[in-house]
Amino acid sequence: MKVLVATEKPFAATAVEGIKKEIESAGNQVILLEKYTDNSQLLEAINDVDAMIVRSDKVTPEVLDAAKALKIVVRAGAGYDSIDTAYAKEKNIIVENTPGQNSNAVAELVFGLLVYAVRNFYNGKAGTELKDKKLGILAFGNVGRNVARIAKGFGMDIYAYDAYCPAEAIEAAGVHAVKSQDELFRTCDIISLHIPATPETKDSIDYRTVNQLPKGGILINTARKEVINEPELIKLLSERADLKYITDIKPDADTDFQQLEGRYFTTPKKMGAQTAEANTNAGIAAAKQINAFFKDGCTKYQVNK
Repeated sequence: MKVLVATEKPFAATAVEGIKKEIESAGNQVILLEKYTDNSQLLEAINDVDAMIVRSDKVTPEVLDAAKALKIVVRAGAGYDSIDTAYAKEKNIIVENTPGQNSNAVAELVFGLLVYAVRNFYNGKAGTELKDKKLGILAFGNVGRNVARIAKGFGMDIYAYDAYCPAEAIEAAGVHAVKSQDELFRTCDIISLHIPATPETKDSIDYRTVNQLPKGGILINTARKEVINEPELIKLLSERADLKYITDIKPDADTDFQQLEGRYFTTPKKMGAQTAEANTNAGIAAAKQINAFFKDGCTKYQVNK
């Protein structure tokens, strides 16, 4: 079987080595397409492959149509909104992700950004500490649980809301479960977003929602850009000089956010999974899932059922 590793933003060298070793150990062939600059290169490379591993690469209907023998696509990471899963299903192509492999990396970044924010972006003026602050985690999946684990080390008071996670499971992790998203925003000094981009969540973090934060509140987004209603958040931040917004996903309206000097920060590129460990873990997990699929039809992590 031919397995294409198509990464416009390449895996770390150690990750590529691990992927090759895993795929080839099962008698399959690895084809690398790294740092491609035009979609035509991807269309050509995917023509006769049986499987594909991607990172944030866009897998569109055009790409899927060009794949004459493709049976499975694995996204090395948790989010898979860059893949047209519905069209893949129409073509009987399995789409999987690798949940949990980047979770610790994203969670650690949350606190790197938070410390930077509460210390006034290191401008020399006195900031505040995270200890005893109320942290609200919106969505208690793999990343949310790691955020809670690290927050305990900072001595924070931790709350969470997840419409799909029982309150009992949240409480069992030593976290206060609240009954609604609104209650989370009203209660906490800091809200950390970990919701996926779905029709229900897109633009859901809006003026009304964020305006419930108490004075001095901080909103941090290491999830997806699409969940933020950017025009409404800009309007709110222009009206409330006490609020801060920090993210590792550069907004479409970055220029407008930049006007909010001292209360907004974004990394130039999405950084959540950018560690050597996460890179390697996700890549090798994707390779193992492809081998399992070809060996015995395992589709444990399929997301387009």
